[in-house]
Amino acid sequence: MILRNAIAGMLLMLGLSTANAAEPLDTLPGFENAEMAVFAGGCFWCTESDFDKVPGVKATISGYIGGDAESANYDAVSSGGTDHIEAVAVFYDAEETDFSTLVKAFWPTIDPVTPNAQFCDKGPQYRSALFYANENQKQILEASKSALADSERFDQPVVTEILPQTAFYPAEEYHQNYYQENPLRYKFYRTSCGRDARLEELWGN
Repeated sequence: MILRNAIAGMLLMLGLSTANAAEPLDTLPGFENAEMAVFAGGCFWCTESDFDKVPGVKATISGYIGGDAESANYDAVSSGGTDHIEAVAVFYDAEETDFSTLVKAFWPTIDPVTPNAQFCDKGPQYRSALFYANENQKQILEASKSALADSERFDQPVVTEILPQTAFYPAEEYHQNYYQENPLRYKFYRTSCGRDARLEELWGN
């Protein structure tokens, strides 16, 4: 409850209810010492849920990244009206985990061989992507992607993009912790979207 209240307070400070985000996010109240990494795996509800299970992750925030506009909102992004991608900011304790471990945890939660879509969500705003904040992270991502491609696990090329981490705008408050706040709707969405069925096919999850 404390974490949810902190997130809600942060969103209110940013002017986020149903309006555009006023400011990009790079720290989270109460977690100023945590490192931030950004991952795009289609529906941010699902990516948030997946990362919340990873040891060392302290908080996750659904949002938008990659567009040129200085703000973002769900209606504009989901309709393809901006260049933003649905993504999740992952705040983690560097003494408990590291960037490489998060990257390894990310791959089995996505479809890395389908461009401009993830499961039932179609369009470049739902494509999978990995973001780097510095050269070291870029090298880690390139090595990880190359290793996956060289593993010959898939018959198709790995198309998940590696992109520089730009301004991340948190999504509206009703999107945060959606899988916890609306468990039945979330489960219905995840099942009907075919996410877990496709992950089983790709990864044997």
